[in-house]
Amino acid sequence: MSQLQLRKLFSPSSIAVFGVTEEEGSIGYALLQNLLVSYKGAVFPIHPELESILGRTCYASLADVKVEMGDTVDLAAIIAPAAEVPLLIEACGLAGVRAIVLFSEGFRDAGSSGARIERAMLDVARRYRVRIIGPRSFGLFCPRLGLNLTPIAKQAPVGNIALISQSSTICASILDWSYNNEFGFSSIVSLGNAADLDFAEIIDYLAMDINTHCILVYMENLRDSRRFMSAVRAAARIKPVIAVKAGKAQTSETIALAQTGPVVGDDKVYDAALRRAGVVRVQTIGDMFSAARALTSPKRPAGNRLAVITNGGGPSVMAADLAVSLGIEIPALSAQTISSLNACLPRSWSHCNPVDVLFDATADRYRSALSICLNDENVDAVLVIFAPSTMVEPESVAQAVLEAAADNRKPVLTCWMGEMQVRGARGAFAAARIPTFRSPENAIEAFEFMVSYFRSQNILLEAPASFSNEDEPDIENARLIIEAALADRRRVLSTLEAKAVLAAFRLPVSHSVMARSPNEAMLIAQQLGFPVAMKVESPEIAHKTDIGGVRLNLSNAQAVRSAYNEIVANVAELAPGTRIDGILIEPYISKPHGRELAVGLTCDPLFGPVITFGEGGQVAEVFNERSVALAPLNQRLIDDLVGRARVAPLLEPFRRMPAVDRPALDSVLQRVSEMACELPWIRKMEINPLIIDDQGAIAVDARISIITHVTSSEPYGHMAICPYPAYLESSWQFTGGTNFTIRPVRPEDAEMIQKFVQSLSGDARYKRFMHAMNELSLSALARLTQIDYDRALVLIAVSHSYGRDAVVGIANYGVLPDGETCDFGLVTSEDVRNKGLGARLMNSLMEVAHNRGIKTMEGEVLVNNPTMLKLVRALGFEIFEHEEDEDLQRAIRQL
Repeated sequence: MSQLQLRKLFSPSSIAVFGVTEEEGSIGYALLQNLLVSYKGAVFPIHPELESILGRTCYASLADVKVEMGDTVDLAAIIAPAAEVPLLIEACGLAGVRAIVLFSEGFRDAGSSGARIERAMLDVARRYRVRIIGPRSFGLFCPRLGLNLTPIAKQAPVGNIALISQSSTICASILDWSYNNEFGFSSIVSLGNAADLDFAEIIDYLAMDINTHCILVYMENLRDSRRFMSAVRAAARIKPVIAVKAGKAQTSETIALAQTGPVVGDDKVYDAALRRAGVVRVQTIGDMFSAARALTSPKRPAGNRLAVITNGGGPSVMAADLAVSLGIEIPALSAQTISSLNACLPRSWSHCNPVDVLFDATADRYRSALSICLNDENVDAVLVIFAPSTMVEPESVAQAVLEAAADNRKPVLTCWMGEMQVRGARGAFAAARIPTFRSPENAIEAFEFMVSYFRSQNILLEAPASFSNEDEPDIENARLIIEAALADRRRVLSTLEAKAVLAAFRLPVSHSVMARSPNEAMLIAQQLGFPVAMKVESPEIAHKTDIGGVRLNLSNAQAVRSAYNEIVANVAELAPGTRIDGILIEPYISKPHGRELAVGLTCDPLFGPVITFGEGGQVAEVFNERSVALAPLNQRLIDDLVGRARVAPLLEPFRRMPAVDRPALDSVLQRVSEMACELPWIRKMEINPLIIDDQGAIAVDARISIITHVTSSEPYGHMAICPYPAYLESSWQFTGGTNFTIRPVRPEDAEMIQKFVQSLSGDARYKRFMHAMNELSLSALARLTQIDYDRALVLIAVSHSYGRDAVVGIANYGVLPDGETCDFGLVTSEDVRNKGLGARLMNSLMEVAHNRGIKTMEGEVLVNNPTMLKLVRALGFEIFEHEEDEDLQRAIRQL
């Protein structure tokens, strides 16, 4: 959806309401009544039989409004039976309305007949380029416009927080909660069943909205994980995105499915996805607003070291206990800080962190303690706790804290405990944008949200490619193995096949040989050398140990013969009827310093390939506490995955055991990431155990199950995060020898792109971005560098002259909602004009767009930009007058 269409949704100058009634208490009546109370724009009630309602003329149809008013209505609200909705949307399309809020029910949530109506509705909407919020939407608020397009009579307070919710009742609850909690909103949007507009496009808009400083999300499910990940990653680089994801338990999943339809993904996978996207995930509505308080503060902590100042021991103990459990450090104060505090505090103060300034603390005592702690190099932030006292006014202490915090770059959080006595102090903190909380626990949790958010900004910069710089895998061999299994209509690879796939991706695997008789087992064991291990081979057995299918450390031929017969007998007794293909013989691997790990790859139905890491062996199945990450991975993301695992401390030296070979472990995880990218047929892969010590790693056992068909024919279409398309990189040279690299943009290119834009002339910047500017805003910069490589592409030309890299040209396209059209942009440095770089960038852009199935490329060019118009004509674009702006022309080319 274009920004223009979304502006009409969020900032409409006129609204038509279908389904108004004279029945008080109905949605139609409530909507119209609320609009007439405070909305500053024009309102047009639509009803075929009513002449007037609530003192307003009622129109029989939208066509009558257009005839009388002579203009197009920006936004329509529809409350009508589901069967009438397609015709009403067609009427809106014919009248030029491009945005609709649909309150009606009875679509896919009502069964097959409703699903047919919904498909018909969407077909009509696409034909007229109409976008829909809903059905079953609760409506929307835009308080700064006085817009209340909901059934709730009370207007939302004005502020800078945006809320997007799939639940109408959650919207209503949050709104009611906000009235007494010093919160205001830039907008509130209820998506309802999100048949058309969903999280991604609304988040895209709010990321660019200057009135929104923080985005809150209540979600139950997603329809398009890749679009969501792309939108939220870009938004999180600009402003905090805080989410409550419901549906952890099976019961809540069932409710969510009944309410909204699509698959609800595994909660651990959602957690990994939100983490990768830079979203702060919280568990409750209260946590959501605690996080919003903290993250809208203009100051950022450099780390997780927190000093606590309090006038009572109890609150400080509560704060410190929770801080330790959340991984927040309560550091020792420096000798200089202790000395300075000794000089200004009573002799009985705590002499450590937390700093207890005692119950009779004055405003000056708080001021001095805070100033000193903020200047301690061991401290990243300070929490100030105040319990009401008859010795001092809460407001005077608050003012002292504000003065001490004003000139320091470190964040200060406050907790004024109580209610009535401290309300004024809390208001002062809120006005100064200093986060304030009712309890020490809330404050500590909020600080943890701050630390998590600012750490996640580093993860957002990662754009892993599908391949690492290690030895290139033999993808063709791995694919042939999988294709052979599919040809045999098998869903599970044999152990030998699974290990061959791992070996094709250069993973270290143990050597296995199949035996089909006791005598053959003895011969193989003698050839391999003792000791050996023996394992049953069957596509029907996932856990061999459970049915006595494993024997280890066999040191002679007789032991091998006996073990063969025992394994066969065990399977017959414990899993009767199970097919046995044979017994695998392999060298017994004994590593005195080895740790058993498990590495997995699972295809999540929503987010695609997910990599898991944790303890191996049978322990893994008991605790099931693996860390999870979405593919693809690079070194920083691997470090994050390993560091979050419960097993991480065991990888370090302990009890005379040396640390494991981390490069070997990292290589295994990188190779599994490559498998995730290149083998979309894998449904589930498990390496358990992966034995690793200080000398290296080896995959002892592996199991791979596969799917019969791949859902997307697009490269990496099975992944929620499209890998960096390194294959699009190319070199180019001007006549005369200047070398350039043309490649897709990476997130870390932001600084280089900003310098390029700053280097352009004012005229060049205006012709490209169509408004006066000296540099890109943070949001515009994020939109150019934080992209989904599947739905957008930014190619940059990088010069390597003068011993440094510099951007000298940018060409980009973004896919429009129809999926078949994209818009483009181009700008090059004045130094390289008329040398063919612009044409080269555009040709590369058009080639990629064509290969990805895009049929049409279009763009807007200023009439007074003859150079650009000449270039696009030479490239085969047709030039047309712009329908809405005489200063622009449209350039269109069929690909």
